[in-house]
Amino acid sequence: MDKPRCRACRGSAGDLVLDLGQQPACDYFPRLDDPGPDPVYPLQMWLCSSCGLAQLLADPTVPEEPKGTEPAALVAQAADAVQRVGLAGLLPEQGVVAEYGSPHGGSWLGLLADRGLVPADRGPADVIVDCFGFMHAADQQRALAERATRVAPGGLLLLQYHALSTIIRQRQWNALRHGHFAYYSTTALVAMLATVGFSPRTAWQFDLYGGTVLLAASRRGEAETGPDDTIRSLLEDDARVGVCAPGAFADLQRDVQAHATALHDWLAGERSAGRKVLGYGAASRAVALLCHAHVDRELLPAVVDASPAKQGLRMPGTDIPVTDPAQLAASRPDAVVLFVPDLLAEVRGSFPEVEAAGGRWVDAEALGSRSLQ
Repeated sequence: MDKPRCRACRGSAGDLVLDLGQQPACDYFPRLDDPGPDPVYPLQMWLCSSCGLAQLLADPTVPEEPKGTEPAALVAQAADAVQRVGLAGLLPEQGVVAEYGSPHGGSWLGLLADRGLVPADRGPADVIVDCFGFMHAADQQRALAERATRVAPGGLLLLQYHALSTIIRQRQWNALRHGHFAYYSTTALVAMLATVGFSPRTAWQFDLYGGTVLLAASRRGEAETGPDDTIRSLLEDDARVGVCAPGAFADLQRDVQAHATALHDWLAGERSAGRKVLGYGAASRAVALLCHAHVDRELLPAVVDASPAKQGLRMPGTDIPVTDPAQLAASRPDAVVLFVPDLLAEVRGSFPEVEAAGGRWVDAEALGSRSLQ
């Protein structure tokens, strides 16, 4: 294998900090009648010693994920974020906004248009928004330069990301997946911004995905003040967690098999007890977990998902079908394993029949330690 080169700084010194082995492409859901076997590819995280960016080491896959349904939690968080940026006085009363969206869907343009900003597909903009889109760029250096170049004089760059400190602290090893090329610490992102002449101004934290950050940056010299206390606090937290130290990822690696074993054993125990279990949320983060746990349709007969584009397909690397939500009422499961914990409030409200029939929702991320009550 060729020597790695950082996707941001082009450095070649670094460490392999997380290795999930050979995994199917987590964004390709085969047809249910496709017997497989599905092709597999290495899934590894590499930490650059020069700039501190944690990144996907290699990705020979081609993104093909069917569009999912935008979770209510993500919609609510977008509205909250826009309100917070507005209250901070960082949104112009009028001007142009451009968005680099995530391929998973969702947009802030409507919310910003309500505040007088006019969307533009190209050219400079007073506000550039990137909500989980930046991480999907294989060439991080080029992608950041493109976004920075489009920020008009005096303009604002808004970047939202799943914090690496969260991933490490909560051992979210299955955040690593094909098509997600970068995993940002505030420390690494601030260094990356400096290379394009930008400085952080402030940031906001959200509970989404266990801990996400929206960072606001502008060109050096354009802001009246430098980084505020929130930025300093995030940098201090990064230092405590050790986001630039390879050793900080050791528990993440150790938790892979422990988590997978806990899921397999729990499902096997439920089946032995004669209890019926379904899954909910055919998310890409569930793919490596199910494959590592060697879960098939004997242990998990189906994964329910609200997205019509995923229904009738199967989970990559397994024979588990993806079905529509009507299955929840028809099957009357004793338990539903939730693969996206942020959906809990939404699914409880949308599918009261699960608990009305005596079933319960179980957090796949926390199996072995707790279920959701």
